[in-house]
Amino acid sequence: MSEELSVMEDSQNLSLFYECGIYFFEDSNAVFMDPVRVLNRSYNRFRVSPSNYYSRFFKSPIPNPVSTATSSPAKRKRKRKPKEPPPLNQREQIALQRHNEARPLLLEAQERLVKSNELLDALSTFRSDSRGTVRECEGSQHSFVQLGREAPLLEVTLNSRVCHPDADPHHPPNDFEESPSVCCEQRVLPAFNNLVANDTKDDVVAEILNNHYIIPRESCFYMSDLRQIRNLLPAHADSGFNLIIVDPPWENASAHQKSSQCRYPTLPNRYFLSLPIKQLTHTEGALVALWVTNREKLRSFVERELFPAWGVSFAANFYWLKVKENGSLICDLDLFHHRPYECLILGYSPGKVSNTNVQPKFKPVKNDRVIMSIPADYSRKPPIADLLLEYIPGLKPPRCIELFAREIMAGWVAWGNEPLCFQDSRYFVKVMDK
Repeated sequence: MSEELSVMEDSQNLSLFYECGIYFFEDSNAVFMDPVRVLNRSYNRFRVSPSNYYSRFFKSPIPNPVSTATSSPAKRKRKRKPKEPPPLNQREQIALQRHNEARPLLLEAQERLVKSNELLDALSTFRSDSRGTVRECEGSQHSFVQLGREAPLLEVTLNSRVCHPDADPHHPPNDFEESPSVCCEQRVLPAFNNLVANDTKDDVVAEILNNHYIIPRESCFYMSDLRQIRNLLPAHADSGFNLIIVDPPWENASAHQKSSQCRYPTLPNRYFLSLPIKQLTHTEGALVALWVTNREKLRSFVERELFPAWGVSFAANFYWLKVKENGSLICDLDLFHHRPYECLILGYSPGKVSNTNVQPKFKPVKNDRVIMSIPADYSRKPPIADLLLEYIPGLKPPRCIELFAREIMAGWVAWGNEPLCFQDSRYFVKVMDK
């Protein structure tokens, strides 16, 4: 009977996974997420292309080159005694201790994934699960960081689909961009230092310099550098945000070594101290989710300086474990300088009540949750908001903002110097008959 019940639970979890993109393992802190399915709930006529999202792992393998050199006797190489690694300094010892504490949690989560045959079978279909027509790329992808410096007065055209009384509802155009006179409403707005909003309940196509960007329903973006972020502060705390996700461009040598498409400008840690988290917080408080790499320097900076400067109290640690479609890790778990997981540090910002004698009461967050997913492009994080909903204080549905965003979700405010990075139409497919 227990085996039948387990099979039934697995089937229910798999059905939920197909619907919402998240697979919950029974009696475990571990979950598996398909970011493509999660993101696609934000769109109506477009879908995120799985082959583009997972391009790092879905590329065809390059065959080993055949050597054409003439063969020659192998030269004997003197065996060198391997050098002993230098002793760990204090910071490295703390990092190793953190890793050893997280290690059993991560291994247990991956083991649950590997043993879930039904889920692994579902992962094998990720490549072909597009169901749409691929949109053609319109030239090279723009660098909005560079455009913000060179063309600060650049404009964006928002193309919204509307229903005119004289339009034939039985014969709508296949692509409203091609027939603006029939059912398209256009707005031209400043692209930089301006809140660009899609107030409709449908996808909107934004055009900048002949490139198209898909904007999800009821969302907005503010594209600027750090000096302009205070323009986003709400006039009243009741209009503040109760979920704030922050993905800072931490200083990192690998960010400069990547290809131009993945490279992004970084900032010294001290710049993040000035982020107006308190002023962005809703009067009833906010849950703050901060992405951090495994560098001990950053973890220590967050605990000792950043959260205290923001007035944020620590709540929990989550882990993002990066796996391949067969359930294996993207690299060895114990590689010292390149581990297959990142950390999400959660905390609470108390809001307006912090100015009174009343201490805010927030729901305790279950610590050490492990979120597994196949990673996308470099620095692109999985959309984890659904896993945080039960801990968000205040009003429902929550008011959400992402700082240093590189993509936009339905109902969210996205701020950063390149929030349209992954909204480029090259990352989407057009859904037929929508």
